[in-house]
Amino acid sequence: VQLVESGGGLVQAGGSLRLSCAASGIIFSIDLMGWYRQAPGNQRELVASVTSGGRTNYPDSVKGRFTISRDNVKNTVYLQMNTLKPEDTAVYYCNVFYRDREYWGQGTQVTVSS
Repeated sequence: VQLVESGGGLVQAGGSLRLSCAASGIIFSIDLMGWYRQAPGNQRELVASVTSGGRTNYPDSVKGRFTISRDNVKNTVYLQMNTLKPEDTAVYYCNVFYRDREYWGQGTQVTVSS
């Protein structure tokens, strides 16, 4: 399984970005797809997750601003990020649970300027 992320970049506070993560090497349904982020000096934290049934989970820090979605045909997960804040600056990682194993993307940088 390989995960390829795209969509990071530099944006001003209040702006929006959309991240994508495409999984290859998939035969069966992916159990759980999600996004994590890690800022310098901080631990990696969950940003959003979505189950195969469409149930989503967000921490309070992004609830109402971020939306996760998935395309089960394309094996792709998306993260729409709106009303971005400087504290959202981090490397964002795609995460997938598939066949009892966990996989990570290479990470994409998101920088929000004030």
